[in-house]
Amino acid sequence: MPMSKSSLRELVPAPKIAPSLLSADFRRLEDQVKAVERAEAEMLHFDIMDGHFVPNLTFGPLVIRWLRRATDMTFMAHLMVDNPESLVEPVIDAGADMVVVHVESSKNMFRLIQSIRDRGVRVGVALNPATPLTHLTYLLNGVDSVLVMCVDPGFGGQKFIPGMMGKIRRLRRALLKRRLPLDIAVDGGIDHENAGAVVEAGASIIIAGTAIFGQSDIEGAVKILRKRCLEAYERMISELARSQD
Repeated sequence: MPMSKSSLRELVPAPKIAPSLLSADFRRLEDQVKAVERAEAEMLHFDIMDGHFVPNLTFGPLVIRWLRRATDMTFMAHLMVDNPESLVEPVIDAGADMVVVHVESSKNMFRLIQSIRDRGVRVGVALNPATPLTHLTYLLNGVDSVLVMCVDPGFGGQKFIPGMMGKIRRLRRALLKRRLPLDIAVDGGIDHENAGAVVEAGASIIIAGTAIFGQSDIEGAVKILRKRCLEAYERMISELARSQD
């Protein structure tokens, strides 16, 4: 039986903007966080890198703790680390509302996901660009979101890998088939030019660094990004509804 637009909206979450602190100016970090908060960005994205799982070293739970005192925004801690089990408790204790772990980083994903769930926060799983969607087959029922890396992780400012558009689309179709209303986050190379396209493909958490913090008007950058994403969301819902006819 075809689904109505209202049913599709329940299965495909509306887009949310998640500025990535990897591209922020740490000399003015609190001011820049306040700017995206005023622009009504829904989340803050923390790229926690260890210099081993990815070739870069960023920050840890202490930055989450500092900023937790400054804002009530949802904090997404993206663990790009070997042995993510060792950081789950510290980032949650510091104030993370959502913890995202890579399927490539642990041999015991069910146990890791459950350990995050047991702390009462949302859990997501991430895939590197070359990792196939089949790695998610047995995990989807236990998570709140899937993060699709659209660049090889480690550095900001990279170009979006075009083949990831199809990956996002295939994942959303798989979720719809299973009636799973999960968020799909996209990370890497997202800007004002391609954000609408990734939303039309099925993404619902739009992680953007340079496209927001690299602009002279941070608040304006968030507002433009949201407008384009919401317009794309309406087009996507309409197209899904028509495709059932």
